[in-house]
Amino acid sequence: MKKILAIALLSFAISACEPNTTDNSNAAKPAATPAAATPAAATPEASPAAKVEIKAGDKVKAMINGVATEATVVSVDEKAGKATVKIAGQKDDKNVALTDIVKQ
Repeated sequence: MKKILAIALLSFAISACEPNTTDNSNAAKPAATPAAATPAAATPEASPAAKVEIKAGDKVKAMINGVATEATVVSVDEKAGKATVKIAGQKDDKNVALTDIVKQ
């Protein structure tokens, strides 16, 4: 009787220490695969949405010296990433980074 009890306890202890590879691998694979696919799919969608087409004549708010100022776009240089804007109430045009311009 002691031998049967010892064998049962030993087999229980061994089975408790062994990792269950079938559960871990199945749980990890579906979570890893969509996670890798989701950023790749989200990146192309986010780029066009984040990039607002600004053209000459558009009414915008431009950040100048940390202050949002109403302006009108005079010209856009996409290669340089800048636009020339006419600030309301000023006679001089300003060059502003496209990242500092919000279309109204």
